[in-house]
Amino acid sequence: MTEIAQAQILSVAYLEQLFARLRRSGLVDSARGPGGGYRLARPADAITIGEIIEAVDEPITATRCSDGTPGCLSGNRCLTHDLWHELGEQIRLFLLHTSLADVVEGRVCGRAVPPADYRCRDEDSA
Repeated sequence: MTEIAQAQILSVAYLEQLFARLRRSGLVDSARGPGGGYRLARPADAITIGEIIEAVDEPITATRCSDGTPGCLSGNRCLTHDLWHELGEQIRLFLLHTSLADVVEGRVCGRAVPPADYRCRDEDSA
């Protein structure tokens, strides 16, 4: 645990809190005693990054607004609210479809692709 904390520049106490949340979410199992520690509860390809982020209560948002609040900075819905909300949804979906194994094995680069019906602006004017 100490090695991970040092490598990620986190306190051991904070890392323990994160692992406790991961354990409660069923993503890791813990073992006590010599040789104890934490182990993945499922194979790495069956755990998504989105699950991990949700388990540690980190919001995946790209706006400063949240449901149930008056709205954007001035209290009114801003013109770009939907843009940033949709970006947050795209990030969330990307992370829910990216496994821990994808990250560990370097299979993340190049995964963001445009939709099948996407056309470049230059193609529209041709």
